[in-house]
Amino acid sequence: MPKPAAGVSIGERIAIARKVAGLNQHALAQRARYSVSMVRAVEQGREPASPGLVAAVARALGVETQELYGQPFRELLIEDGGIAGVAELQALFAEGPHVDPVEPPPWNELKADLASIQQDRRNDYARRAVARIPVLLRQLHGAVEAARTDEERERAYRMLARTYGNTAQLTYRFGWFSLASSGLDRMEHAAAHSGEPLLTAHAIQQRALVLLSHAAYDTAQRLVQRSLDMITVDPRDENSVALSGAAHLRGAVLAARDRNKTRADEHIQEAARFGEMIGHESTAYDTNFGPGNVAIHRVAVALETGDPGQAARLGSQIRIPSDVKATRIGHHWQDVARAWTLSGDHAAALKALNRARHVAPQQTRYHPHVHETIHAIAAAQRRKSDTLAHFSAWLGISSPISGRSGAHQPTHRR
Repeated sequence: MPKPAAGVSIGERIAIARKVAGLNQHALAQRARYSVSMVRAVEQGREPASPGLVAAVARALGVETQELYGQPFRELLIEDGGIAGVAELQALFAEGPHVDPVEPPPWNELKADLASIQQDRRNDYARRAVARIPVLLRQLHGAVEAARTDEERERAYRMLARTYGNTAQLTYRFGWFSLASSGLDRMEHAAAHSGEPLLTAHAIQQRALVLLSHAAYDTAQRLVQRSLDMITVDPRDENSVALSGAAHLRGAVLAARDRNKTRADEHIQEAARFGEMIGHESTAYDTNFGPGNVAIHRVAVALETGDPGQAARLGSQIRIPSDVKATRIGHHWQDVARAWTLSGDHAAALKALNRARHVAPQQTRYHPHVHETIHAIAAAQRRKSDTLAHFSAWLGISSPISGRSGAHQPTHRR
């Protein structure tokens, strides 16, 4: 697919990819299983492209999802100083099973380094976290080689699996999907040698998340069920409860993207039950699972199953507990902004985007659906407001498209 100019919308990239493939809008809609009116509205910028539509179109056209997203946003990253750890991660993954280890520091330092990276990831310091990961990975490979007993080796593998899991989440966030998949491969391998079965269940859940971007919903939902089958829930064990609840949240989003509202609601109800058991946001297995996350996912399910009005109203009214992590809150307000845009209330959408920016500025700046929402708002407004102009400039979009015909007619058909 030819690389379009920076700052263009996802809809414009879809139109370019469709034309390169020699398809008209009717043919693409049929292949992607979306209505022609929806494909047309997205290409014309009248509606923001949903994650489900982007994944379906990418699969239909045989292109990588991140090409349609325009990720990673290299110009923005360069402007912000880049991410030093990405090149080193690429080199580390290229070494395959022959990773060059380095001598590890004392165990308590390794543990503290991983905890710090996890905290950075949750608190919207993803660039800093990525830059620190390659050294820790090499040190942990060194710890595996230096282990003198099976117990020491399993302990090193457990930490290695968790670090590769964080690697996958962080690189996925920036749009390096192939690095994320490689990270999950290595996470599963390390988990299998960790002596901790729940780590494997966690790795499988992470895999299901990545499969969202490929519209591989059947496979991903099977993985969610496999993960659940591996967990014996003990109400007194926060690890098993949080991991089960997180699996149901994954399942809810997958079912919603697959347009199975009944199944999505069933997963949400199960997740709510586990959330009540815990009563707070848990960091067990990096899940950040709890009642607040369940409430946020209810909004996401309403949005993904085609009810943006409900998602906008519900999302704007819920009270998010103070222990919910910054990136989770930021993603929530990004969803609410998309819901308000689809509902035709662009002032409310901009307000939600600014809330996302306030709580998680880094995540918001680099999120493709934030850029897409801004393009859709600009296309619908006859006059560009100062709020829109300022937000667009902050995203690196110097001149968002405006004033297209038909821009004031939201299209909710799937």
